[in-house]
This record gives sequence, C-alpha cells and structure tokens, in this order.
Amino acid sequence: MKKDLRDLTNMLNQDIGFEDITTQALIDRDLQVKAKIITRQDGVVAGAELLSYLLGEFGITTSNVKNDGTDLKTGDIVMEMDGKAQAILTMERTILNLLMRMSGIATQTSQMVEKAREGNSNILVSATRKTTPGMQFWEKEAVRIGGGDTHRYRLDDAVLIKDNHLALVGDVETAICKAREYASFTKKIEIEVESLEDAIQAAEARADIIMLDNMQVDEIEKVLNSLKERDLRDNVLIEISGGVTPDNIAEYAKTGVDIISSGYLTHSVVVLDMSLEIQ
Repeated sequence: MKKDLRDLTNMLNQDIGFEDITTQALIDRDLQVKAKIITRQDGVVAGAELLSYLLGEFGITTSNVKNDGTDLKTGDIVMEMDGKAQAILTMERTILNLLMRMSGIATQTSQMVEKAREGNSNILVSATRKTTPGMQFWEKEAVRIGGGDTHRYRLDDAVLIKDNHLALVGDVETAICKAREYASFTKKIEIEVESLEDAIQAAEARADIIMLDNMQVDEIEKVLNSLKERDLRDNVLIEISGGVTPDNIAEYAKTGVDIISSGYLTHSVVVLDMSLEIQ
C-alpha cells in the first residue's frame, strides 16, 4: 500500500506542478469544508478504498466510503470527506480521474463476466497487458474488483510465448523446451497459437496454457475436439483472445474453453461518470 500511495502522490505532484495557482489565489488556506463524491451512473465502484488512504495522507478525513466492488446506483454517494478546502480542490481532478477510470473498468468487467457465465459458469474472464503505461496496477486491480482475473501484471509473472517469439525461434516445441529449461518450475508456460496443428504440438510439448489467438468459434471447437480425441484436453488450460467484446463473449464462452482474455476490459472502457461537490 505504501508504494501504491507513493506512486499516486507522484501522479498528484505532476498534475500540480509548483502550485495550484487558482486555489491558492482564491481560497483561504485555513478554510475547512465538507465534500462528497457522487456517481452520475449505475456501475461498480473501484478505487475508493485506495483513494481514502491517499486523502488521509493529505489530512483529509473520509467517511461512508463505499467498499470496492459495491454496486452503485445513479446519485449514490461514493465517499464523504472533511478537510482543508485547498487540499480537496487541488486533488479533485486527479482522484476523480482515477476513481472514474477504475470504476469504469470494474463495471465493464462485471458485465462481461456475467455474460460469459451465462453459457459457461466456470469460465474465467481475464485482462491482458493492453493497459495504460504507469497505470497497470490500478487498471488490473479494477479488473479483479469487477470479478475478472488479472492475468500477468508484469513480464516476469509467467512465460508467454507469442507469435514474434515463434517467428524467431522457429517452432512451437523448440520454444516450449527452451522456456522450460530457462524458467523456474514455479512459472507457468503459456504459448499463443493460431492453428490447429500448433495447438496440438503445444499440448504434446506439455505447455501449461495454450492461447488460441484470433480464432473463430468453429475453429476453437475443432481444436478442443482434436485435443479430446488425443486425450490431451485435460492436461492443459485453453485460453482464447482477440476480438472479444461484450457482444460476442457469451458465444465464445459456450465453446467450453477455460479462460477468455480481452483487451477490451482496459483499452476500450468508458469511465463511470462521477463528480465531487463541496457542501
């Protein structure tokens, strides 16, 4: 938490620069006020608890803070605060930006998880690393709060062999063998494939996870059936990725794969509209 707060404080300081000229010019430094953050849309809140800690570091007391993951209705109070007017006004835009983006991601994730599980109650809906540089932790945390899986936070979390790796290494089996020789036994080995043949080769080479990249539903079903025929299906997790949206996620889930990962959760999200009001 301390590191997260330091990162947020750095973001805040970058936004302020040397000073908040407008607030310093207009507002008495000793003026104490009460304020509240209100949601203007239905959704799922994410980031409120983290921001409550941050506000506390600047001498602002918070109360009635909605727990992360709570469903919101339009007009709900996300949190109330009490402190110096200058501090609240200076922090207003930064905390709202983060809270609105995290809540937008959590809301979108919750909706996509619900749609996916209509056809497959055990499926995981996961993020990708298509996140905003510098915002990886908070965007992934918002996915988790919304009921999704975070996938890798960083490159050292697991091995993920992608198409450009394969283009340089040569073939699936060689890539998996080289990865297994190098990586610790604690790290899972995942490989991205684009054909039935490569999927079978990856399963035979004992990959932990096979990602079927940009495959259509009928192609995915062929891969799953072929793995079952070879008694390989139960030995590997099957993930699909590429072009997954709220409109088609249910169809993909019905194929029987284990995981659906979607960059849509983070790169195409709409923020949840909120406002800060001085009382």
